[in-house]
Amino acid sequence: NPAHRDRLAFMRICSGRFTRGMSVYHSRLGKEIKLAQPQQFMAQERNIIEEAYPGDIIGLFDPGIFNIGDTLSEGNNQLKYEGIPIFPAEHFARVMASDSMKRKQFVKGIEQLSEEGAIQVFKQPDSGAETLIIGAVGVLQFEVLEHRLKHEYGVDLRIQQLSYKLARWIEDEAIDPKKLNLTSSTMIVEDKLGRKVLLFENDWSVRWAEEKNNNLGLLEIAK
Repeated sequence: NPAHRDRLAFMRICSGRFTRGMSVYHSRLGKEIKLAQPQQFMAQERNIIEEAYPGDIIGLFDPGIFNIGDTLSEGNNQLKYEGIPIFPAEHFARVMASDSMKRKQFVKGIEQLSEEGAIQVFKQPDSGAETLIIGAVGVLQFEVLEHRLKHEYGVDLRIQQLSYKLARWIEDEAIDPKKLNLTSSTMIVEDKLGRKVLLFENDWSVRWAEEKNNNLGLLEIAK
């Protein structure tokens, strides 16, 4: 809604009672936070609520601290639900801002869409944030990315489709991917958390990496 410039995260109450302004433990951040401005929606209207109960879904003002799958709990019950699975990307593209002066808006927009789970973001080691590798489940997500960056952040994109079809996370973080025996087309990248990832064009390239490198474990989904 263009009339609202804030950002909301939606949360389902699983147990207990939610009250406005309560303090909860954020499992991923490892600290307590205060839940202010809880809201519920009816059509285009939003209303501040004072309390909510199991099964209710509420919207919370998000200054950039919530990700999909985060667990919030009250008191000493520092719970953490198992994360929501992220479907592996099957389409990849090199993405950059057409106008280099819009770098800040470009990075901010990419970060927000990544936190929403709309895209997966990778970068090549020792490269800047001006050019990123974006992974998506379907090609339509690139159109969504292009539309939202243009209309929400004023950034026009240059998108170069890549031939990669598979992403695999290196299980052992101590392994130096530059020392691995890989096919010439395999790309070494890092995800937004700095974890090492290999991009492959096909299953044959994945098998090559596994067969030619002893003790190399590859994960389809990052833990």
